[in-house]
Amino acid sequence: MGEGTGTGARRTLGRRFGWLWAAYAVSTFGSWLAFDAFALIAVLVLHAGSAQVSLLAAAGLAVGAVVAVPLGPWMEFRRKRPVMIGTDLVRFAALASVPAAYAFGALGFGQLLVVSVVVAAADIAFGAASGACLKHLVPPGDLLVANSRFESTTWTATVLGPPAGGLMVGAFGPVVTVAADAVSYLLSAAGIRAIGGSEKRPVRPGHGEEGRTRLRAADLAEGWRFVLRHPALRPLFFNTVLVNSLIMASSPLLAVLMLGPLGFAPWQYGLAFAVPCLGGLVGSRLARRLVARFGQRGVLLGSGVLRACWSVGLAFVRPGVAGLALVMGVEVVLIACCAVFNPVFATHRLEQTPSDRVARVLSAWSVTGKAATAAMTGLWGLLAALAGPRTAIGVAGLLLLATPLLLPWRERTPEAEPLPAVADAV
Repeated sequence: MGEGTGTGARRTLGRRFGWLWAAYAVSTFGSWLAFDAFALIAVLVLHAGSAQVSLLAAAGLAVGAVVAVPLGPWMEFRRKRPVMIGTDLVRFAALASVPAAYAFGALGFGQLLVVSVVVAAADIAFGAASGACLKHLVPPGDLLVANSRFESTTWTATVLGPPAGGLMVGAFGPVVTVAADAVSYLLSAAGIRAIGGSEKRPVRPGHGEEGRTRLRAADLAEGWRFVLRHPALRPLFFNTVLVNSLIMASSPLLAVLMLGPLGFAPWQYGLAFAVPCLGGLVGSRLARRLVARFGQRGVLLGSGVLRACWSVGLAFVRPGVAGLALVMGVEVVLIACCAVFNPVFATHRLEQTPSDRVARVLSAWSVTGKAATAAMTGLWGLLAALAGPRTAIGVAGLLLLATPLLLPWRERTPEAEPLPAVADAV
């Protein structure tokens, strides 16, 4: 595997990582191209009300998270690339059913709900399997480089996808973006298949060949048990789940505030969140340089604190250009700090997790995050109904200011655990 030698040289992670990265890029862009497509279909095609649209958003996350609980333990002792290909194909089939049903005049709200649950569960399974795959595919010293590239790709897709999707919706209707998203998962599966090479078949320690993939009841909670007993990961677990759910819970309330009482036009609202995503590109590119200068722990704690400091400012947005500038200013620094934190955190989590627990830990983490986001979104919607969206946004911002207390300020890292035995692929 080639390496960049100069300080300005680009580090090369090899052809196999290149295919993984390409698969991630195409599916991520597809997802952002179809951003809010289900809500648009529910409103514009099925004429659903606000309660149904909210149910669609919350139930997809919550039920998908519950469905995904056994997937982490199930995939832990299986080859990860076939699992990734399988989840891509499941997402392709589920999403492709929407334009197919629409073409035959058979699309209903129940189908959208089922598809959203299936896709949410498959997202969790794919994320857990891809994290385990990355840990085996990339040398430990290159994990931060790889995660920074994924982060940069995410923010690039966030900048480009929704505007392109909006143009497609305007020209062809919202169903076409769902079809494009479905095709992106088919292309992702092809990219993962192209990684090639042999993959080791994990074997459960202390079990024979026949018992290597059998799911046990005790496995269901193993991911949570490991995280909650780990002195370095436990505080990060609570911190990231709380921070992400509070930020996500405020997002629809800000939309209500800006598009309703404050009178912003839809294009202004879109601009307020599209342009700041460029901060994500800057942050993801800075992450590796900051770690080289200040160390992984310093950047993890510093960016972890900074990403919690800005959201409270959104409670003070006012109409007009000044209000739009305030939202854009808050969002650009928030996103930049998150883009520094995310790849450093993802790398640290992989480093601290033994290879025989990666899938279960990442699955448990994702399940908890999605469930917490669904619950927090519903709770904050109720708070907004009682006290107004501005108050609810302010409360979320104040709570975020307290979240740095949950960061791992005491440096306690357990000894590395031995890697599991593996058998050659057959």
